[in-house]
Amino acid sequence: MVVVGDVATDVVAVLSGEPAPGSDRPAAIRSRGGGAGANVAVHLAALGTPVVLAGCVGDDPAGLALVAELTAAGVGLALRTVPGAATGTIVSLVEPGGQRSMLADRGANLDLRPGDVPVPGPGGHLHLSGYTLLDERPRAAGLAALAAARAAGCTVSVDPASTGPLTAYGVDRWLEDTAGADLLLPNADEARLLTGCADPTDAARALATAHPAVAVTLGADGALWAAGDVLVHRPAHPADVVDTTGAGDAFTAGLLAVWLAAPGGDPAAALDAGLARAAGVVARTGAR
Repeated sequence: MVVVGDVATDVVAVLSGEPAPGSDRPAAIRSRGGGAGANVAVHLAALGTPVVLAGCVGDDPAGLALVAELTAAGVGLALRTVPGAATGTIVSLVEPGGQRSMLADRGANLDLRPGDVPVPGPGGHLHLSGYTLLDERPRAAGLAALAAARAAGCTVSVDPASTGPLTAYGVDRWLEDTAGADLLLPNADEARLLTGCADPTDAARALATAHPAVAVTLGADGALWAAGDVLVHRPAHPADVVDTTGAGDAFTAGLLAVWLAAPGGDPAAALDAGLARAAGVVARTGAR
């Protein structure tokens, strides 16, 4: 399968207490590999799913380090190095309880071009990180990847990425861009935004009228699967939450690994696989 999305360095600051504007707050600060596309690809490779990651890095030490890490993780790479550009960097501020705020400098990721994305082979799958569509510069590459995958008869999954940039981009525009996706993977807030439904269950059902399947993550409440008249809920796996950075990406990879291995199979098993992967991520610092 092919994953299209951002490659970045995550600088994760786990605060010892609430933020202290105008003062100091002790924190445990670590640098880790990140980027929504790269996170999904690494988790898929760890689960034994052959995967190629399409994206961009800068011609800097951070880019070289991420390429080495991804290669060691068993991810096939279709990464273009952008001369003069900085590799993406995400600063993640993690408050007690694991909730995080993210400051994004997407850097070279914004230079993604249609020619950078390989088309999955016959019977293959394309997973597109929604961030690819939310900026005008890489949007053409995302749209071209979706069109090429559908033309090749591949299945397609998309995650909406984040409510802030999704709102700025426009909900109707995003829904039109992704109308041909076989599987949507929003969190509860994204599902509410995309449908106008206050209840995540209603939102999942609404999205499932336009797509064959929808998986909605609910944080501590687990996840929902909606497909036609089928609605399945699975509880979250127990975890001592340290950092929620990358939990959604881990869930996506766990679910896709099962869903792609047996299309039309047991949705509860797919949800459980995603939730298990997410529980492993939230118990430590970093997305992978």
